[in-house]
Amino acid sequence: MKVIFSHGKESGPNGRKIKALSDIALSLNFAVESIDYRFSLDPEKRVEHLSTYLNELDTPFILVGSSMGGYVSAVNAMQHSPVAVFLMAPAFYLPNYKTQTFNLNCHTEIVHGWQDDIVPISNSIQFAEQHNFRLHAVPGNHSLNDALEDVCKLFEVFLNRILKKVP
Repeated sequence: MKVIFSHGKESGPNGRKIKALSDIALSLNFAVESIDYRFSLDPEKRVEHLSTYLNELDTPFILVGSSMGGYVSAVNAMQHSPVAVFLMAPAFYLPNYKTQTFNLNCHTEIVHGWQDDIVPISNSIQFAEQHNFRLHAVPGNHSLNDALEDVCKLFEVFLNRILKKVP
C-alpha cells in the first residue's frame, strides 16, 4: 500500500512535516510518494495533477494532504478510491476553491491547529461534524510545525488503524 502526500500552497514535497510523516509510513512498511505541486498555485490544476497520477496507480493508496494539499486530496478522494485520507488543516470552504461540498466514502481523519489564522478551525469542525469523521484539534497554527510531535503520533495511530482493517 502506498501513502501519497500532497503539500500546501507555499510548501514543497520534501518539507519538514512530510519528511516526518514519511518516516513513520516507511517504518510501518508503506511505500511513500510526495507529489510536487510547485508548478502552480491554482488548487484545481493541482487536483488535476494528482488525478492524473492516481489514474496510473495500480496499488491501494492512502491520501495525506496539508492545507491546499488537503483540499486536493479530498477532491481526489471523491473521484478515486483511496483506502483512507489524513488531512492537516485542510483548505475547505474557502473563496476561489471550486469544490465546496465534499462526499468522502472512506476512513478520514483531520488534524487542525486551534490557532490557525489561515484556515479557521471552524471549517474542519463543520466538515468533520457533517461526515462524522474524527477531528483532532491541537495547539498550533496553520503550519502545525509547533505540534509536529502530536501530528506524528496521530498519524502513526491512523496508519495502524488502517493496517488493522486491511486484510
